[in-house]
Amino acid sequence: MSGSEPLKIRIGDRVRMRKPHPCGGYEWEVTRVGADIGICCLTCGRRVLLPRSKFEKRVKKVLGRDDGRLA
Repeated sequence: MSGSEPLKIRIGDRVRMRKPHPCGGYEWEVTRVGADIGICCLTCGRRVLLPRSKFEKRVKKVLGRDDGRLA
């Protein structure tokens, strides 16, 4: 193996993607973690489910958690 580990993400993390969503937004919130990653656009609210491999290729930066909301 080349030592590549899965990206460390958790539910509630905010991520910036490489390409914009058709609505113009780059930032997404992680809503599901597993073999597939569920994300929600923070601009329009659209939910998308991506295989982990595609998600890891498309994510540019993990911005951190949104700790301001109640669990």
